[in-house]
Amino acid sequence: MDSGSSSEIAFDCSSFRLYMDGRVERNAHRMETTPAGFDPETGVASKDVVIDAATGAMVRLYLPPAAQAGAGAAATTANNKLPIIVFFHGGYFIVGSSAEPMYHRYVNSLVARTGAVAVSVEYRLAPEHRLPAAYDDCWAALQWAVSGADPWLADHGDLARVFLVGVSAGGNVVHNMAIDLGAGGLPAEAGVEVEAVVQLHPSFSGQRRMEVEDEVFFRANNNRWAVIFPGARGSVEDPRINPTADGAPSLAELGGQRLLVCTASEDPRGPRARAYCDAVRASGWRGKAEWFESEGVGHGFFVLEPGSRTAAALMDRVVAFLAGH
Repeated sequence: MDSGSSSEIAFDCSSFRLYMDGRVERNAHRMETTPAGFDPETGVASKDVVIDAATGAMVRLYLPPAAQAGAGAAATTANNKLPIIVFFHGGYFIVGSSAEPMYHRYVNSLVARTGAVAVSVEYRLAPEHRLPAAYDDCWAALQWAVSGADPWLADHGDLARVFLVGVSAGGNVVHNMAIDLGAGGLPAEAGVEVEAVVQLHPSFSGQRRMEVEDEVFFRANNNRWAVIFPGARGSVEDPRINPTADGAPSLAELGGQRLLVCTASEDPRGPRARAYCDAVRASGWRGKAEWFESEGVGHGFFVLEPGSRTAAALMDRVVAFLAGH
């Protein structure tokens, strides 16, 4: 192994090893994919659509069983149009995809439970494509989703009921999409409304460690950010990773009417995610911010062990939130 910075590890976990010089060694299991198609367990259908040939950005669309009778035939009537979930997968911005088996399974289940149409976003991965590439891809995908460019969305999706849902790095993406929405970033399309946003175990950080944060994870996480986003303003004081940094956009301007932040008691990201929810509440945001913590479990447990009682309880909470209950 080379000496010097090329051999210094920035972040090491079961999914990948990232070096300070930008090299990455990914574990093959986090880059596995499963094809789109009909899921016999849930009755949900899915298909892949390329939305930008230049960047390779694509999405995986999901259609619930109730809408499939109309697919290719009569469109869902205006009174029976379905909510649209735009989903952003996790993986530290370094591994994973919309086709990764655990995320494909999760979105199938979410669509079956909610009866919504879903758009799962495939974004470019760092460090080969350093941030903000992933943010750019996610924003482009959100714009595409609300344009009704695909018949599944045009025929069945209700643009007045759009929800953003993200896991881990995807939860971070959800925050940043909501900030851009609050700034009026989407075209003034008639009837488009992002009703609510859900952050599942979101990833945030900052220059100062919270007393309750694990020091080893905190330092490694900040090293990871420096490698995958060397152009970030102020490194981890960039508002995209630290929403409460000096000069960050006001949390009072978040898009959406409702926010749900979900954490896990054994997740080192949990304290900062809880502090984020508290900061939104204190900001004067006119929406309703809710927080839900799963006890005795760690980061992303609900996609790793979807059959557990704790995962089922979290799914119930998310489904109820999306339904407005």
